[in-house]
Amino acid sequence: MLAALIEHEQFRDDYAGGGVLPDGPRHGPYWLRSITPDLYEPMSQEKAVQILREWVDPLWDVPTALEADLQREVFARLAAAGGIYCLSDLGDEAIHDWGRVHDHFHEFVLIDRSAGRVTLIVAADD
Repeated sequence: MLAALIEHEQFRDDYAGGGVLPDGPRHGPYWLRSITPDLYEPMSQEKAVQILREWVDPLWDVPTALEADLQREVFARLAAAGGIYCLSDLGDEAIHDWGRVHDHFHEFVLIDRSAGRVTLIVAADD
């Protein structure tokens, strides 16, 4: 399942405003060629929530509307997932030519077998 996700054209997004480039060589801050299924590590729901909460709310209160969106689109999906996988830090050699534009980059793959759904959650900033 992870291999199919990585091969999908929608995975070719640098998350820096350019959108998906169907033939693009980048994913987030990394060269696409550096990402393999074995780099995704199983993670507990609690740890994933902790990472995302720290990313969302480091110094300010989250506006009510944004919190509602996050609850529906992110945290409810985390709660329903039977499997959560986190992309490990790939190291300096995997970072593409301008990948350091991202101050933070967190990626989770959620597998919800009961709904027949795979969800990619990317928390990135630049």
